[in-house]
Amino acid sequence: MTPDGMKRLPLTRGSDQYNEARDAMMEIIKRWAAARRTDNYKALSAELADEGFAVPYFSKLMSELLESACREAHRSGAPGMLTAIVVNKTTGRPSPQFFNLAEQSPFCSQDRPGWNWEAERDLVFEHAHKTKAAD
Repeated sequence: MTPDGMKRLPLTRGSDQYNEARDAMMEIIKRWAAARRTDNYKALSAELADEGFAVPYFSKLMSELLESACREAHRSGAPGMLTAIVVNKTTGRPSPQFFNLAEQSPFCSQDRPGWNWEAERDLVFEHAHKTKAAD
């Protein structure tokens, strides 16, 4: 931990700190989803900083953590791509990396006729709502 309280390197894939940052990211996104809220990469970066993780919103690390969070949520059985609700402030849509991930296994959006990110976002919202209601 650095003097400013931030958890810095090593945030390398598979390290304990990387997994902690991914898990913190997942909790933040789940909170947003429970509120049926999309938000942007910069806001996610700021909330991660509040949790003690330095993850610049424009960084490769942010992209890697988003992918990892999405895959981990899928492994846990969550429907939809968790990161569908993290959007670009200007466009209001996810980044191109999200759409690239959507084409990869296990998501394979190209195999689902009529797939769009809005439907994916709504799946995330619905799952969060059901999960919250069950608590």
